[in-house]
Amino acid sequence: MTEEWRGWREAAETALYGDEGFYRSPVRSPLGPAGHFRTSVHASPLFARAVAGLLAATARELSTRTVALVDVGAGRGELLTGVLAAVPEGLEVIPYGVEVAARPTELDPRIVWCAEVPRGVRGVLFANEWLDNVPVEVAEVDGDGVARYVQVRTSDGAERPGPPVTGADAAWLERWWPLSAPGERAEIGRPRDAAWAGAVGSLDAGLAVAVDYAHVRGGRPPFGTLTGFRDGREVRPVPDGSCDLTAHVALDACAAAVGRGAAELTDQRAALGWLGVSGERPPLSLAASDPAAYVRGLSSAGEAAELTARGGLGDFGWLLHRVGPGRG
Repeated sequence: MTEEWRGWREAAETALYGDEGFYRSPVRSPLGPAGHFRTSVHASPLFARAVAGLLAATARELSTRTVALVDVGAGRGELLTGVLAAVPEGLEVIPYGVEVAARPTELDPRIVWCAEVPRGVRGVLFANEWLDNVPVEVAEVDGDGVARYVQVRTSDGAERPGPPVTGADAAWLERWWPLSAPGERAEIGRPRDAAWAGAVGSLDAGLAVAVDYAHVRGGRPPFGTLTGFRDGREVRPVPDGSCDLTAHVALDACAAAVGRGAAELTDQRAALGWLGVSGERPPLSLAASDPAAYVRGLSSAGEAAELTARGGLGDFGWLLHRVGPGRG
């Protein structure tokens, strides 16, 4: 890493995805993302079972028994492994793991490991905590009320004001994240809009799902959300390759960027509820008639409660984009 000042997008791109970047280097992240932060996939196998249910429902909609599952930002293949173990009998799944890191050595041989999203597939594209790691520029309003790009020093994360935000970035801010008061900040989500539009466009038919930390216009955080994670703890964001760099996603802007299909925006609590994940405790009478089943039910209810908790994973945004005949 050099001492030069860069915009946050360029600095984060190198820090995360360069040859020695956080997501590529087996030295920096030998356990992959799971070694640094805990997603819904790691919290409970109920999440993978819910995705398996979504996959089966999509196969029924497409009138097929062979369906693709494209996991974008696949980590070490944890979600794909869980889904393959949970799919209903008779459903053939063609699994793709899209990830910049090398293929894990003990991964199920059925999983196709690739660096780019495959095109022309029919099924479900699932992006769990992917868009928040698509690097973006950061803007901040100066004392004169001018929105300027924030520049960062790669060695230590120090920041300074850069040139004024202009062109397409300025238009994006005006539409999706208006800034006015000095000190207000925003993450300019245009690269995420493009990434999501490209992901949805890769489907021939089916369902694309983005699950992420999210906010919508009218509820944007006034000072942005850029932060870092290392070894399970939130840390100061420094683009030197030593930590994850993440910022919440303007999912409403992503939805509007797609020119085909039908989009729906909800939260994880509601989405998992539709898929049968409930934190309801088993009836106490089961403790007497089948103690082992009662204990299993309590454990499942606890895991479901974590996945759907308000103020936690349940607040994650879910963007569902359906593509197929009659949907563009």
